Amino acid sequence: MKPTEKFNSHIKRILISEEEIQQKIVETGRQISEEYRDKPLLFISILNGSFVFISDLCRAVTIPCEVAFMCARSYYSGTVSTGNVSITLDVSQDLSKYHVIIAEDIIDTGRTLHDIIELLKKRNPLSVKVITLLDKPSRRIVDMKADISLFTIPDLFVVGYGLDYAEIYRNLPYIAEYEE
Repeated sequence: MKPTEKFNSHIKRILISEEEIQQKIVETGRQISEEYRDKPLLFISILNGSFVFISDLCRAVTIPCEVAFMCARSYYSGTVSTGNVSITLDVSQDLSKYHVIIAEDIIDTGRTLHDIIELLKKRNPLSVKVITLLDKPSRRIVDMKADISLFTIPDLFVVGYGLDYAEIYRNLPYIAEYEE
């Protein structure tokens, strides 16, 4: 079996096409551009999964904006959060000077993102909003909701458009259901 055949054999079906993703991103970029016109805007991309999303989203925004990257790991014992979030890459900007939009690839349980939001709020940004490419509310453990969700999906394991399985499949231009 060729490597590409093995790669593609785990894709059960395409859930969201490249065209659907791009259409929603353009709409969202327009919305952000209107809402934040003449305001200092900072996107914070949560790595690794959101790098493709933030790349397309910030290009769809027609107003000045900055982009920063953050990587966090949360350590949990069973199903209970220990409350420990380890920031492995942090933003350097003074958040008190910005309206912050956190760009996430997928919100699943919401635990890590909830902790990131609390951490960022302590830095006194002008405002904080969350935009997620994918929302999986059936898996939510903490009470949190994105301000903007481009797509709501069922409880499936998905890859593509930045989302991975064992660090591969991020390069797919669409969202697909992954099957072992």
